[in-house]
Amino acid sequence: MNYISIDGDDVGRKITSLYLENAVAKLSHFCDEMKVATEKMSNYLTERGFEVVFCAADGVAASIESDIDFESVYTNLCKFAPEGINLSAGVGKTLSQSYIALLSAKSNGKNRIHRYSRLGEI
Repeated sequence: MNYISIDGDDVGRKITSLYLENAVAKLSHFCDEMKVATEKMSNYLTERGFEVVFCAADGVAASIESDIDFESVYTNLCKFAPEGINLSAGVGKTLSQSYIALLSAKSNGKNRIHRYSRLGEI
């Protein structure tokens, strides 16, 4: 089994900024955009044979039996992100490995995909 975990970069900071600006309409609009984006990512993955195990806020996690070109999947998923939002992703043989790889991607510059099996090469 292979897992991919995708998460929006700096989305929490964007939300915090909108709260501090008291930007009610902008916050509502941004949250709607993120909901639409995660739903599109979830649908994209499902259409390609993934089983989505998490889809909320600014993230999606899914599994698939086959070993596919995750870099291509990641590139296509990035197209669904709202303007100004980048995504990071992690891939692993377990859900926890995909999350560790995601944390590595976020800790090493964001806007990238990391594989758990290659973390020592980074």
